Amino acid sequence: MSIIKKCLFPVAGYGTRFLPATKAIPKEMLPILTKPLIQYGVEEAMSAGMTTMAMVTNKHKQAIKNHFEAHSDIEASIKDTPKQNLLNEVNYASQQCDFIYIEQQQMLGLGHAIYTARPLIGNEPFAVILPDDLCMNDNDSVLLQMTKIYQQHPDCCVVAIEEVPMNQVDKYGVIDGELLKGTNNAYRVNTMVEKPSPAEAPTNLAIIGRYILTPEIFDVLENTTADKNGEIQITDALMTLAKHGKVIAYEFQGTRYDCGSVKGFVEANNAFAKKQGLI
Repeated sequence: MSIIKKCLFPVAGYGTRFLPATKAIPKEMLPILTKPLIQYGVEEAMSAGMTTMAMVTNKHKQAIKNHFEAHSDIEASIKDTPKQNLLNEVNYASQQCDFIYIEQQQMLGLGHAIYTARPLIGNEPFAVILPDDLCMNDNDSVLLQMTKIYQQHPDCCVVAIEEVPMNQVDKYGVIDGELLKGTNNAYRVNTMVEKPSPAEAPTNLAIIGRYILTPEIFDVLENTTADKNGEIQITDALMTLAKHGKVIAYEFQGTRYDCGSVKGFVEANNAFAKKQGLI
């Protein structure tokens, strides 16, 4: 059983890279084949034993809430037809999990979005999934892999990392650290840099949209200075904890698709279609 029960989804952003599609549809509701990104994220959290899904949203994202609520008209229309099982997965998630919501009033960075969720999380460790980062795994999900690392280091935050081309490091938070004894894919972080230039990057190990955070992060975020763009970055807050040896970076097993970009979104659809034998 996982000792982490809550997973946070910061889903308040406007998804402007996908306009005009996202003018009325939340980017998290864009489908990979027939399933929206947010549902993949919820299912990954469930695979790691989490049963409370906390959403930091905005007033325009009602579709996300609607997705995880019953739709009696649709269910009645497909009852006793070959389509009856098509809603089984989302209905199962809705039955097994509690969904709670809070609105982010201003878009002031990922750190601010996470801090906004403090009333939903309380004083306990929690996971964070950015649904834009869709991960495909044949075995354990990325979040399940990370919970196993966290259970070995319960006083530490855990971030998922992967190698990226050096000319792309300016899109990510980048870490440097020392390999943990007995592993070849987990590091105790000593440096984190938000979106460095290739010349400034300490490595090409980039943080992706999976985190396990201790409740200590809220006090750190409360005292984290905004960057030059007025945003509070989770990387800066984590760097504060890393100075005390409290951040582990884990190079996960699996494939990540950056569905926050059109290119990555298309790649993900193609990959999932091939896996299901559709192309």
